[in-house]
Amino acid sequence: MLRYMLDTNICIELMKNQPSQVLNKFEACFVGEVVMSAITFAELQYGVQISENPDQEQAHLKELIEDIPVMAFETFTALSYGPIRTATRLSKRDHLDKLIAAHAVSLDVVLVTNNERDFSKYPGLKIENWLK
Repeated sequence: MLRYMLDTNICIELMKNQPSQVLNKFEACFVGEVVMSAITFAELQYGVQISENPDQEQAHLKELIEDIPVMAFETFTALSYGPIRTATRLSKRDHLDKLIAAHAVSLDVVLVTNNERDFSKYPGLKIENWLK
């Protein structure tokens, strides 16, 4: 049963710093309860490409997705995007965040993020910050 979706910033923290508070929360979950959006995976792939050491970062990302499955952005997921985009239509930025939020809402999971301020404005989205 899915319970949590990790935002890009939490995935980056896991790849670079492996903060104990995030690892502890992650270890308290069963296999398959924590996932990432294909949108997050795309953002991470971009980060790998522009990093100083793409081969090393690609290896880190490969390790990460061994433990955290990537969820496809399906047609039913797109249905959640309309209300989120409408509620924040005056904000011309963070379009990828809106897609990640829609993905979490469509799967009825908690989005784990260190960006509570921006994600709190999306209707129907449940968030937690495992870095606090």
